Amino acid sequence: MFLSPLFNPPPPDASQMSKTSSCYCLRFASLKQRRKYKFSPTAASGGDSAALGLDAKFPGDYFELLQQAKEATQLALKDGKQLMEIEFPTAGLESVPGDGEGGIEMTESMQLIREFCDCFVVPEKATRTRIFFPEANEVELARNSAFSGASLKLDYLTKPSLFEDFGFVEKVKMADRVKPDDEMFLVAYPYFNVNEMLVVEELYKEAVLGTARKLIIFNGELDRIRSGYYPPFFYPKLGALTKTFLPKLETVYYIHNFKGRNGGMLFRSYPGPWKVLRKVNGRYHCLHQQETMPSLKEVALNILPSA
Repeated sequence: MFLSPLFNPPPPDASQMSKTSSCYCLRFASLKQRRKYKFSPTAASGGDSAALGLDAKFPGDYFELLQQAKEATQLALKDGKQLMEIEFPTAGLESVPGDGEGGIEMTESMQLIREFCDCFVVPEKATRTRIFFPEANEVELARNSAFSGASLKLDYLTKPSLFEDFGFVEKVKMADRVKPDDEMFLVAYPYFNVNEMLVVEELYKEAVLGTARKLIIFNGELDRIRSGYYPPFFYPKLGALTKTFLPKLETVYYIHNFKGRNGGMLFRSYPGPWKVLRKVNGRYHCLHQQETMPSLKEVALNILPSA
């Protein structure tokens, strides 16, 4: 493993703003200290254009990234998007999957999800927001660490079976996990076991489709499914998601890095275009942009080498 107006907070009064700002700065200072090696002060700043979500620049640090992701998600919700994806590396803004140890990357994702929720979910909606972790033990870990003291509802997608050592888990009936007053679901990094994304699809079908609820997949590494990492012959149900489930997704925030001589990154912040960037002398330059998501193969083999 590891806006609608409802999620748009009203302006606080001066005393509330002072208290909130102090608490947020303390959280950010702690977050920056824990991940100080990941911040790139030379990176270009998003500025006011990033706040509009129309011409967001590659973030300079994780604080800016979370602000961009929040704003992109709010804009998508205002546009009526119901099924959304947020995907970015957690071992460093310019890292690729595998740069960090799997368990550490999941722990970083857990902390970043908490930070995202702190700035995205208004307090009165916290108890109506349910966060699904891959397994029950992840929920326990979250309650004792990143989500300690949070009012957000924590839940899980699967639970271990007697054959856990062989990769088997017991399916959890999602209809039994959802409560009537739930309004928003956020699914945390459902990629360690192939069954997890199948359960996410079930959650969407049984509790989101045909309702006013929203679902966000946070760092689900869906590119594994898109790229055919799981051969359809051996994983037919997972392969079918490319036709039945993934086309319904709106990728509201996305970063994927490419290393090597023709390195660069694929970046998107809703509702802006998909951009292929390259960092030169500490600044990010746009090499190509388009309205639809290009495949990673197309970026790596065609766009970056020809730039």
